[in-house]
Formats: sequence, C-alpha cells, structure tokens
Amino acid sequence: MIWLNHEYSWDVAGLIPSCWPLHPHLVHEIAVLADQRRRAGLAMTSDALEEWHRYCLPAFTDRMRNRLRAHCDDDHKGWPAKPRHSEHVAEAATECRESVFAHDVDTLPASRRRADSQATGRDRPPRLGLVDLDTGEMQDDEQPGAQQRTRTVKGPRE
Repeated sequence: MIWLNHEYSWDVAGLIPSCWPLHPHLVHEIAVLADQRRRAGLAMTSDALEEWHRYCLPAFTDRMRNRLRAHCDDDHKGWPAKPRHSEHVAEAATECRESVFAHDVDTLPASRRRADSQATGRDRPPRLGLVDLDTGEMQDDEQPGAQQRTRTVKGPRE
C-alpha cells in the first residue's frame, strides 16, 4: 500500500511489506482500513477522521507487526503455519476429531440423546414456511390450530 506507507509510516517497523498481496490477512485488513479512511474523509466533521488516526491505523499497525514480526523484512517468507494447518485438515486428523465427537455423544445417556435430538430437530428435516412480507405473518399450514402472529409498529403481537 504505497499511499499508507508514504503518508503514515515514518518508522520502517510500521511499513506494509511489498509482498502484502501474498498475505490474505493483510489484504482483508487493508481493504477495511482503506474503506474506513475513505468514509472518514467523507464525513461532515473531522471526528471520524480523528477516530481513524487515533484507533484504526494504530490498531492495524500493531496487528500487522504482531502477525508478520520479522518474517518478511528482507524478502517474502512462506506461511510459517502451513505445516500445522495441513496436518489439521488432513484426513487422519479429521477422522480422529469426528471419532472423538462421536464418542462424546455416545457417552451421553440414551434419554439425553433423544431429548437433544428432539430439541434440535435432527430427527426430521427442517420445517420451511412462507412469510408474508407485508404483514410479517408466517404462512405455515403444518401447524393445525396455530394462531397467526401479526406484526405491529411496536413488534410482534399474538
């Protein structure tokens, strides 16, 4: 980010490295930072711009320094967490986690498992209903005798 490095960085520790497009976390944060700066510049008073200088920019710089440290000072370095991430998403690790989760569920008493599945609706497919966009009423024919709910200015009313 040439404009940010030129206008706001005096110390080299605060410079965004030239390899920033290779760091997804920086790409996302720089986009937000730039949008917040644009919005602050459009405000009718300087309050938003002051807030951007006081909070947004220093917070971004601190996060960037903490995440990058000295990894890309001389040239771009690959993602140091890649081996651990690859291990985490590997089939063996995924199967191991699924096995642990299944074991946790299996240790619950049968009555508790039934109550949990009924509460979450896992036994049956999800119920879908239509909503009248003008009134907010649910148009649900599946519940015989159910009262229709109407929406008022103050909120739902039964």
